[in-house]
Amino acid sequence: MMRIILFLATNLAVVLVASITLRLLGVEPYLNANGMNMNSLLIFCFVFGMAGSLVSLFISKWMAKMSTRAKVIEQPGNSTEQWLLDTVRELSQQAGIQMPEVAIFPAQQSNAFATGWNKNDALVAVSQGLLERMRPEEVRAVLAHEIGHVANGDMVTLALIQGVLNTFVMFFARVVAQVVDGFLRGRDNGGGLGFMGYFAVVIVAEIVFGLVASIIVAWFSRFREYRADAAGAQYAGAGAMINALSRLKAETQQPDQMPDSLTAFAITQGQTRKIMEKLFASHPPLDDRIRALKESAYRE
Repeated sequence: MMRIILFLATNLAVVLVASITLRLLGVEPYLNANGMNMNSLLIFCFVFGMAGSLVSLFISKWMAKMSTRAKVIEQPGNSTEQWLLDTVRELSQQAGIQMPEVAIFPAQQSNAFATGWNKNDALVAVSQGLLERMRPEEVRAVLAHEIGHVANGDMVTLALIQGVLNTFVMFFARVVAQVVDGFLRGRDNGGGLGFMGYFAVVIVAEIVFGLVASIIVAWFSRFREYRADAAGAQYAGAGAMINALSRLKAETQQPDQMPDSLTAFAITQGQTRKIMEKLFASHPPLDDRIRALKESAYRE
């Protein structure tokens, strides 16, 4: 449940902070003496909905390094680091992208993630636990999976989708607040919601619509995991990718040490069981991912 709460908080933070700040400052140009200007409202929501998402995208590498304490390999200090750099360079050439920064973060759980504001300025990081537990061909498959995320432009696409959803969350929340305000004004010549009432309805509506938006974002995140697995199989071999996911499956009972803000960019997420957990999960079950790879290899 804590994972769900944090996942939702990340998605809702931008629109809630923007709403509170703008309302307190009185910067809401879509309201006038004649009521609500829908065109102005949509433009207003688009600007602020996209802005927060894009800012998050542009600082994603810095945030990832800080939150995971990842150490970027500038000069390899041992044979493992040299192999890691050489492998990422080879996979990047296969994918047709510039080589990302390569980092190791201090977590005992086997995991990895990729992030960055575009595919030619990315970061690929692996945990110390993954390097210690997996065979080289399995580590290579995990790296290929992350390179697949980068080559597919998943970080940018996810940020754009979140920005569009933020726009509609803010838009419909204000429409609902305006409808409620109009209803109360027309009922027995009431005074409407008032400043604080309107503000409260907007926040509540944003939370409700934000929950729906988070389900959509999570669905896309699960979809792109299959694409990244397919890329990993293409670059490193289907057998190696299946073996890597099978090994990860054996570790899913351990506590997840990935920051929740990076879960959507990681190689794995703990197995989900409850319906709500499935709706908000950023990754499909590992069994489903392994099955998809086996079926794809069989068709080929």
